Amino acid sequence: MKQLRTKPKLGSWLVAISTVLVLALLMLTSPAAAQRKMIQIKGSDTMVNLVQILAEEYMAKKPGSAIAVLGGGSGTGITAIINGTCDLANHSREWKQKELDLAYEKGVRPRIFAIAVDALSIIVNDRNPIESLTMAQVGSIFRGEIKNWKILGGPDQKISLYGRQSNSGTYAFLQEHVLNNKNYSQDVKEMNGNAQIIEAVTQDLAGIGYVGVGYLYDENGQVRKGIKVLKIKKDENSPEYSPLDKEAVYSAKYAISRPLYQCTNGKPSAAVADFIRFELSPEGQAIVEKEGFFKIGQELMQQNEKNLR
Repeated sequence: MKQLRTKPKLGSWLVAISTVLVLALLMLTSPAAAQRKMIQIKGSDTMVNLVQILAEEYMAKKPGSAIAVLGGGSGTGITAIINGTCDLANHSREWKQKELDLAYEKGVRPRIFAIAVDALSIIVNDRNPIESLTMAQVGSIFRGEIKNWKILGGPDQKISLYGRQSNSGTYAFLQEHVLNNKNYSQDVKEMNGNAQIIEAVTQDLAGIGYVGVGYLYDENGQVRKGIKVLKIKKDENSPEYSPLDKEAVYSAKYAISRPLYQCTNGKPSAAVADFIRFELSPEGQAIVEKEGFFKIGQELMQQNEKNLR
């Protein structure tokens, strides 16, 4: 006789579903799960690759820790700290006064930590004969006042400008320190990040752009093919220095260097403070240098220690 298959009773299904839900809740509320509260980091595109690598190394050393690192620009990170949507903000420029005012208005008390030093680098296509520029010439180029390479001793070609969007800390830093707080040329092609600028200049014989020093190198530690890194002079009568020269950067002879920052709202939590301490440790600073940036000096380190207390 053929046996009839009976459908499970509704009650048995409910018991099974309830058991799964209880097990899931137990997993989520266990001490191990609680330890995995994810640290959210947002901000500077110049810093995003560096901080991702630091986070990966930290998580490998600290099983159970979880860190998410997103870019979007320095302004995005600072806004996220003000709005309480991240634990740690990356920014490659200092806070603007209007940002500080808004933060204090909302009860946010920024604490700033310098984790690396960047030598902002001016790049051209490697077939461009130009080897160096003064700070004033770089400013004039990106303001659109010098429009042809011929004026600077190069080929008779219109200069192609590549830069970042206005929410980028690199955009703001160059505008303040090199363009003398004047507007960029309307001809600047705004790119999403350092890598896009390098790619564009590689393909454009008349191109010029600016990137963080850590993006100049390929996976073998060599300057990427297709670009030339210009030497920079403070003025016509000054010697020229390259951002590739560590001694020039550490001694402040290279004119376009800057700290790279992170910030928290008030004293960082124990988990965030532990990650910051890793970044500032000899191991963390070795990663900073391996990624093409520069480790921070004693003065910045002392300020960091003060802000961690």
